[in-house]
Amino acid sequence: MLAAGQRLRRREDFAATIRNGRRAGRGALVVHYMQSVEARTEPAPRAGFVVSKAVGNAVVRNVVKRRLRHLVRPRLADLPAGSVLVVRALPDAASQRYDILESDLDQALAAVQRPRNRGGRR
Repeated sequence: MLAAGQRLRRREDFAATIRNGRRAGRGALVVHYMQSVEARTEPAPRAGFVVSKAVGNAVVRNVVKRRLRHLVRPRLADLPAGSVLVVRALPDAASQRYDILESDLDQALAAVQRPRNRGGRR
């Protein structure tokens, strides 16, 4: 379980992160990341999870959410203060092994935190 200060709860926070943040998809996960402008008011990094009905029934969705929470909890400490992370599970997340989900999450987090290329696409 994530601490209360580490959880995203409001719909507006989820929507703002998905709309305005950086996105990276790897395997069965899509990670949305946004560095908050209000870092002084929100010192702790926060995380939220989106697991739709396409992933499976309620039991399967809850298992996927628990696995993702367990994977994200230690990684939150590495994020800068005021950052917001939304992890969205794709339908394949229900059938993925734990170590593959972990690898997908690490790769996606590295991708969204990588500095942007200012020279444009090549």
